[in-house]
Amino acid sequence: MKIKYSPAEQQYLKRIGSKIRTIRKEKKLSQEALALKAKIDRTYIGGVERGERNLSILNLKKISSALETTIPKIFDEEREDDEGTKRVAP
Repeated sequence: MKIKYSPAEQQYLKRIGSKIRTIRKEKKLSQEALALKAKIDRTYIGGVERGERNLSILNLKKISSALETTIPKIFDEEREDDEGTKRVAP
């Protein structure tokens, strides 16, 4: 059974997945290499990066450890404030 998410929820999952993909590519890891390090199926990693999967806390911990980063860094994002200045979102 496929779960339906609201547009806002879908966008949030896509942003998190995109951040994971960015960090993975910075580390020069393939999806398969990340999956092996995290002990998670490769297709799950792909689904996460496309925003199709709602990560459990434990899988998020496995992925962040495999990427040698922290969970907060996965949730970090730059945003522009009202004056157009970039800042890290809280």
